[in-house]
Amino acid sequence: MATYTVVTSDFINLNITTSGPQSAFIERRFQKSITIDEFKGKLELLTGGNQFSMKLEVYDKNNKLVCSPNEGSQLLGYYPIDDGMRLHVVDSFPRQEDDLSKVEKFEISEDEYSKRPDTVKAFLAKNKLGKYNEEEMKKKNEEKQKEDEIEENLAKSLVCGNRCEVDVPGQPKRRATIMYVGKPAFKEGWWVGVKYDEPLGKNDGSVNGKQYFTCLPKYGSFVKPGFIKQGDFPEEDYALDEEL
Repeated sequence: MATYTVVTSDFINLNITTSGPQSAFIERRFQKSITIDEFKGKLELLTGGNQFSMKLEVYDKNNKLVCSPNEGSQLLGYYPIDDGMRLHVVDSFPRQEDDLSKVEKFEISEDEYSKRPDTVKAFLAKNKLGKYNEEEMKKKNEEKQKEDEIEENLAKSLVCGNRCEVDVPGQPKRRATIMYVGKPAFKEGWWVGVKYDEPLGKNDGSVNGKQYFTCLPKYGSFVKPGFIKQGDFPEEDYALDEEL
């Protein structure tokens, strides 16, 4: 006699509605292995309700109440919920025309937030992602330090008054004169202020009201040191005064 094994999915697709005045039909996929408390935390982000006051009701395709999964520590997969069923979220949703300043705000301390298992912070820490991956963060910091050192050395090799060629990826090469080298207030890191031979720039040597060098409008610009090639680059003769 043949033996059959029934394999069920680890996920379930639900149609979500709310009791709020702006009720919307939302279809989402959830893991059956999460607790109801974790589930309500996800619904809080989707519906705008409060996970600590919301009540859940599940209806089948005939709109008949199947269950009310509200026991916080129980797993979602414990309840008789199938794909395509409607999950209705009941809560005191504020109306759009209400004065939201009068609505009681839910506040939580940093310590309490850190203890919750259903937050983005908890997910990152559990999976050692982003800033919670010490080895990865150390590697990124070392790479950033090396890049900063290279950029500083490039910047310090440039001399104001010298000629240069500016080669920014995706843009044509332009000849210019180096007018400023330093760390400006408008952005982090080292920047080089140049005066182009033609009006191909963005400013007159000033940014946000601060003058870093002086030139005619549209002749000035700021670029990263890596895009500057210092050398003997005389002004190009465009022969604009010659007769045709």
